[in-house]
Amino acid sequence: MDVEIVTLFPEMVEHAARFGVTGRAIERGLWRLTCRNPRDHATDAYRRIDDRPFGGGPGMVMMAEPLSACLAALHAAREAAGAPRARVIHLSPRGAPLTQRRVAELSAEPALALLCGRYEAIDQRLIDAEVDEELSVGDFVVSGGELPALALIDAVVRLLPGVMTDADSALHDSFSDGLLEGPHFTRPEVFAGVPVPPVLISGHHARIARWRREASLQVTAERRPELVEQARREGRLSDADEAFLRRLS
Repeated sequence: MDVEIVTLFPEMVEHAARFGVTGRAIERGLWRLTCRNPRDHATDAYRRIDDRPFGGGPGMVMMAEPLSACLAALHAAREAAGAPRARVIHLSPRGAPLTQRRVAELSAEPALALLCGRYEAIDQRLIDAEVDEELSVGDFVVSGGELPALALIDAVVRLLPGVMTDADSALHDSFSDGLLEGPHFTRPEVFAGVPVPPVLISGHHARIARWRREASLQVTAERRPELVEQARREGRLSDADEAFLRRLS
């Protein structure tokens, strides 16, 4: 997979992406990262990429022209190399919520171009003309799109074939089956007077699997009950699941 980032702070993205799972995957050639700075496409001596908003109001707005030229250069370089077109995603609090399901879908794309805004906003005409979709990583606002882009990269890259040491690990993450993940335990068997749940050291695989399912259902019902309702509507809860949830209420 190719990931292209349009950002005013390429060093920020390049440095962070070199750590952990994403960094090891880059070294193994499982994905490629390219950062492009829209200032390189500004037309004045000051490399200006923002201006005051029409109609007044606080903050500054990123101008459409340098961003459009940057994206045009990105697409042209990929076309010249015979590479598939990158799907352009704008990281924005106005975007659709990023879900694990959407992450899985994006991991199948050959290339992503992540547009990282700064200042108050990006000229809407650029978004309308150039952006394929807008995504949000949560109901909060940060100073720019770089951190959300890094979160999206990490979520997508770990699903690429060969990235995770244990290929089954991602299958059991929170949200992978629509529910939150249950608790985990490791050595020692007793910590601060609290033992590991006995079933987990019983060696009985069916009971362990059922315990984990019920732990997942319980934490989801307590913290994100709407996810339980969604799983119910989609027919992803078994009779045993429903019986356990009734015992909780």
